[in-house]
Amino acid sequence: MASSFLFYGWWNPLYLFLISWVICSDFLAVQLMDRTGRKKLFLAASIINNLAVLGFFKYANFIIENLNSILENSGIAYAIPHADILLPVGISFYIFQSMSYTIDFYYGRIEKENNLIQYAAFVSFFPQLVAGPIERASHLLPQMKKWPSARIDDISYGIFLFTLGMFKKTALADYFSIYSDKIFGNPMNYTSGDLIAGVLAFTWQIYFDFSGYTDMARGIAKMMGIDLMENFRLPYLASSMGDFWNRWHISLSSWFRDYVYIPLGGNRKGFIKEKRNILATMLLSGLWHGAAWNFVLWGLVHAILQICGKQMSKINFMKKIPVPFRRIVIFILVVFTWIFFRAENASDAFLIIERIFTTDFSMPSMPLTMAVMILCCYLYEWMLEYGMASHFQKPLVRTAAMAAMIIYMLFFVTYTTNEFIYFQF
Repeated sequence: MASSFLFYGWWNPLYLFLISWVICSDFLAVQLMDRTGRKKLFLAASIINNLAVLGFFKYANFIIENLNSILENSGIAYAIPHADILLPVGISFYIFQSMSYTIDFYYGRIEKENNLIQYAAFVSFFPQLVAGPIERASHLLPQMKKWPSARIDDISYGIFLFTLGMFKKTALADYFSIYSDKIFGNPMNYTSGDLIAGVLAFTWQIYFDFSGYTDMARGIAKMMGIDLMENFRLPYLASSMGDFWNRWHISLSSWFRDYVYIPLGGNRKGFIKEKRNILATMLLSGLWHGAAWNFVLWGLVHAILQICGKQMSKINFMKKIPVPFRRIVIFILVVFTWIFFRAENASDAFLIIERIFTTDFSMPSMPLTMAVMILCCYLYEWMLEYGMASHFQKPLVRTAAMAAMIIYMLFFVTYTTNEFIYFQF
């Protein structure tokens, strides 16, 4: 707990008060649930408290901007002043992690934690504190209670995971960002070919950026004898949009499934309510990612694609389509949705889509090396999916690969690295 608080407070000591408030309030809520038996009351108080903290720090200015827009369109010459708020790094992650504890206790899935320091260590666990994976109390707390001594195998595999994650971030994600940032920074200057290439570059940038952080977090935890959950499982080889969310940011998608979609009724209450539940879940997921309309649109597009995909899967003809072909179609659709995620705003997102389909196609200015790397990354995913790269898991091969990655980072990576994308959430 002390090292986690030192880690988080190093960025801004004042925000230690914030994470302490979240920890203490949820710890107390469960204690009161247990002692008074009024579980629903104190669960509601816990959820309201957490959402109020998240709403204030993450969405206050978004709400103010939209209210000011309404006032302006109504002809009212008054603007609400913007709040001078600095978004605390990782707030969305540790609040959801703490909420999982109170909700799981309410449903009887876990036992009460009586040690405040133990609970604080769970919520603030520094490897995954600022960008996940979002751990469940039922998975992480028992490990922290036992606190096993790390074995040699744990340490060696942890070092490999950390090296792999660092390579993904510095050698791949930051390299792809050179091109994607240029394209998304001023989409009006580019035509169809460059825009498509820019979206493809971002597709792999965000994957390697986020999965790289996850690998580094899992690697550090593994060296300490702690297993963090897997957060990515070859997401660009998904065969449906639902399958994509079973493979991408698994800790968040499963959180929304277990704490939003299923409590709303899931697929158990008829056709209309099932589609409503998908829509509500994906819109909230989009809003979780950022206080901007393009993120809401990103969630909406994913909801529409999931709903359409579920209906089409019931058609006999669709069942006969080969799985490899479906994987390619879903990959193209996922690439399309990233436009809304990466665009500076909703207007830019629609501008990019419009220019992709209305401007002349010309060979993009993307460096040939980058284009080859994109192709190689995709082919490697196929190899992993179909078990054609199992030799990479052998200890000797893994050690050689780790040495090669370290040498590459030492001699070919310039350390003007970008911040992790998911730090902003």
